[in-house]
Amino acid sequence: MAAFVVVSGSGVGTRYVLSESKQRIGRDSRCEIHLDDTETSRKHAEIEFAKGEYLLTDLKSSNGTIVNGKVIQSKVLCDGDRIQIGKFLFVFRLRESNPSSTDKDYLTQSIAIVPDGAMDSSQIRSRADLSDPVGETEFFDPETANPLSVNKSQWEIMYRTSLAVSRTLDINQLLEQIVDLIFQWVQCDHACVMLQDESTGALNPVYRKNRKIQSNHQITISKTILDYVLKKEEGVLTSNAKDDRRWNSSASIEASGVCEAICVPMRGRYGVVGVLYIDTIVSATKQSKHSELNVFNDEHLKMMVTIGHQAALAIEDTRFYQSTLQSEKLAAVGQTIANLSHHVKNILQGLRGGGYMVNEGLKSQNVDTIRSGWEICEKIHGRIESLVLDMLTMSKERKPKLQLIDLVQLIQDVLAIAKTSASDAKVELTWQPDESIENVSVDPEGIHHALLNLVLNAIDATGGRPDAKVLVKATQDPTSTQIVIEDNGIGIPKSQLTTIFSLFESTKGNRGTGLGLPVSQKIVREHGGEISVSSIVDQGTTFTISLPNSNND
Repeated sequence: MAAFVVVSGSGVGTRYVLSESKQRIGRDSRCEIHLDDTETSRKHAEIEFAKGEYLLTDLKSSNGTIVNGKVIQSKVLCDGDRIQIGKFLFVFRLRESNPSSTDKDYLTQSIAIVPDGAMDSSQIRSRADLSDPVGETEFFDPETANPLSVNKSQWEIMYRTSLAVSRTLDINQLLEQIVDLIFQWVQCDHACVMLQDESTGALNPVYRKNRKIQSNHQITISKTILDYVLKKEEGVLTSNAKDDRRWNSSASIEASGVCEAICVPMRGRYGVVGVLYIDTIVSATKQSKHSELNVFNDEHLKMMVTIGHQAALAIEDTRFYQSTLQSEKLAAVGQTIANLSHHVKNILQGLRGGGYMVNEGLKSQNVDTIRSGWEICEKIHGRIESLVLDMLTMSKERKPKLQLIDLVQLIQDVLAIAKTSASDAKVELTWQPDESIENVSVDPEGIHHALLNLVLNAIDATGGRPDAKVLVKATQDPTSTQIVIEDNGIGIPKSQLTTIFSLFESTKGNRGTGLGLPVSQKIVREHGGEISVSSIVDQGTTFTISLPNSNND
């Protein structure tokens, strides 16, 4: 099944499975492929399956849709294409790897490493390493239906191999593409790839392929040959044709034929990561016609050494990328835990203070002290509840549960909750309703949460200032609805405007968690909307929520 795989941007490794129906890609929550990214348009592009192909079309997006480095209007996608949409980079996968080719049980049973002495008839005919130059002739065998590179020079082979290894960060897909290319260029019957375990150094089969789909042939590899290839870091061309007693019986020749094989090290920058092996069975009929028939030659061997090297470099790069990604994830987890621990500690200190006052009041039977302590505990309880809700909101992608609601009534409910905080901080909270606003389709719980965060932030920013005011108003045009929260508070320095929506960035000191604004932005973006901010220090700040109207498809 076809899929987009994220290789750069938020959620690396995420797979968006493509169906045969039209799918929209964009920031709008109603898009089938929803991307939470400010550089992605609300309706950025669409992909459609037609006539057996996937067609990607740009929907007049602001930043364009880029395929393999070129801006496109419409393009039929090929397996391995790289698609840039906003900050996201995808790789288009046309199909999954053949399950049997990478199944561990299948590989274990179908690839055998035989011990020393079990393949005495196998002989090394030729050796090669990366220092051996590759020739410029074309390989052509008129006796075979599928010669190495008919109408393809070695340089084209090297180019196409380089292209294949540069288009994926999936090792299984990489190996599948490499082996497929080898089957196009070399008249081999079987191929397999074995990678070294990074901790034990043991060779483990990870991929194999037969030219004949129904073939149950077991690939048999000499341990002596494998040890030689790994130790010398040289590729070898072997044959068991010479001095083989099977030639004394035409029946045995007819049954098993003569095997030629090439085994090369997959050597990268830092060492050998595995081996690449191919073999071929020469039938007795063909051998009887050509007593010196050799399917493989030195040029095949040199080319296989080069292919093995390029594949090894790609595997090393992929492993390094995965290791770096894991380190970044661990660092992010550590930073998150450290920040949350700090906020939880502050909350617990406040709770302890309130509990102490309640305790003292009980001892002295002082109702005023008990009441004061209990009020502190209630406020702390609210902070705990808010922190937990914000953490849950930020922890995962959430698809809004859209309902057609009265937005004016929802805003009035938010202001009713915020009224107590405004009164305590001596802030004038004003609402300018626009009765002409039509109902909008939103997730009421999510928008309520986002609005309450912004209103409470505005109250905090103006508290203690003379003539403190917070104004909330709403407007509507044919395509969107805007909710504006203005205050005349302390304002936000220009240097901080770019970071206020970052996790754990707070201008409130110990009173803030640094989650309120990121949570509000996330909720609004899940609706396909956006939050903008403008501010002047010591004059005030304006936040504007813009939401698409329900009839804006």
